[in-house]
Amino acid sequence: MTPIWYHYNNIVVCPSMDRLTKEQRRRNMQAVRSTGSKAEVLLAKKLYSLGYRYRKNDRTVFGKPDLTFKKFKLAIFVDGEFWHGKNWDVRKNDHKTNREFWFSKIEKNIERDKTVNDKLNEQGWIVLRFWGRDVIKNLDSCIFRIEEVLKGSY
Repeated sequence: MTPIWYHYNNIVVCPSMDRLTKEQRRRNMQAVRSTGSKAEVLLAKKLYSLGYRYRKNDRTVFGKPDLTFKKFKLAIFVDGEFWHGKNWDVRKNDHKTNREFWFSKIEKNIERDKTVNDKLNEQGWIVLRFWGRDVIKNLDSCIFRIEEVLKGSY
């Protein structure tokens, strides 16, 4: 199928292609950081205010979890929906450009998450993974789940 091109403000545009220039897209992607997302910070601050002490992005723990409670062997990850493939079977068709790259990247991230979970479980860790938007929308239920593990009632 050939894309349909049209003129918009003296610029030739193809709707199926990226709407940002290569430079704009590069800057957007450079701004994405692996730590300190809004959801991660929100969860960490709430836990801290409740008196819980943790380590952030501890490199001594396999997979470098976002938050770790070494005493309880609890590793917490706050995953972004895009990067970690939430509803991947449905959402992968949303990618319109550079599909091979994104399919490969996100599927590798999903596989790596499974590997990290398995390795931590083998080492006796309890792994909790939350989607970023779930933390933002349902912070109390995420805190409740963490407290269940910390208090040993899981």
